[in-house]
Amino acid sequence: MANNSVQIRKKGNLTLPVTLRRKYNVDEGDVFTLIDMGDGSFLLTPRVSKVNQLAGKVKKMLEEEDLSLEDLLNTLDDERQRYYQAHYEND
Repeated sequence: MANNSVQIRKKGNLTLPVTLRRKYNVDEGDVFTLIDMGDGSFLLTPRVSKVNQLAGKVKKMLEEEDLSLEDLLNTLDDERQRYYQAHYEND
């Protein structure tokens, strides 16, 4: 584990060294959680969007089943139609 120095700049901006940004694929706009460890130490961890996590799972499932996004949307349309018929058509 290497030590890296960072400096707090105007408005509290913190710049991560380029070696770490490249190593961990950190891009402008990425969101992190800063945890105050209570003794003057901080822990900075990437906060991954739940939407991105779910999208990744859906993508993997589609690839495993050899389905396209169009297949998924067509199935969704079919399921909506069945739901509507079951719950609202007899009213």
